[in-house]
Amino acid sequence: MEVKFLRAARSRLLEIWDYTERTWGEAQADKYVRGLVNTIHEAADDRHRWRPVLDEGLPGIYFIRYERHFIFFRAISPDTIGVISVLHENMNVPMRLREDDSRQKDDSASGEK
Repeated sequence: MEVKFLRAARSRLLEIWDYTERTWGEAQADKYVRGLVNTIHEAADDRHRWRPVLDEGLPGIYFIRYERHFIFFRAISPDTIGVISVLHENMNVPMRLREDDSRQKDDSASGEK
């Protein structure tokens, strides 16, 4: 299955890389973000790992966990998932996920990717 990182998710990955690089160095930042990306690619074809978000306001969104981050995504076609956001467990996850999902919907409406 194809994996598409939507704009908010790409921004979150850059934020994670920047924070990790400042705190633990470039090699660790590369390793951690590579692990996040590899995890979503592995889970894309392994649907039993998908956990639904149990919020009626966020229909069709699933998540998986990688270390201390949650990766949120939805099927955008029969053979593609769109990664909506990547959020640290200490963040206000419901609020941030709603923001990122809304950004994704706004981008879709305006034709941005």
